[in-house]
Amino acid sequence: MPKFVIERAIPGAGKMSPEQIKGLSQKNLQVLGELGPQIQWLHSYFTDDKVYCVIWAPDEETIREHSRRLGVPADRVSAVRQLVESASSE
Repeated sequence: MPKFVIERAIPGAGKMSPEQIKGLSQKNLQVLGELGPQIQWLHSYFTDDKVYCVIWAPDEETIREHSRRLGVPADRVSAVRQLVESASSE
């Protein structure tokens, strides 16, 4: 399954409370459940004003539909072409 990195501009993302993050995560899981098993959320990184999500999905349109239902923009969707980790670089 293709892996994607989604960049979402969310002002103040890095200052969200644990409760806010939990609520957003629960809504995310609800939308993923509605879309079925072909899309899976792996994890997200919160920076000051952006959130970067790593998701398995069959295509970009599935990710865009997920974003529409979630009500959170997908400002940039990038397909992961290769993964390089420190352990594999030694």
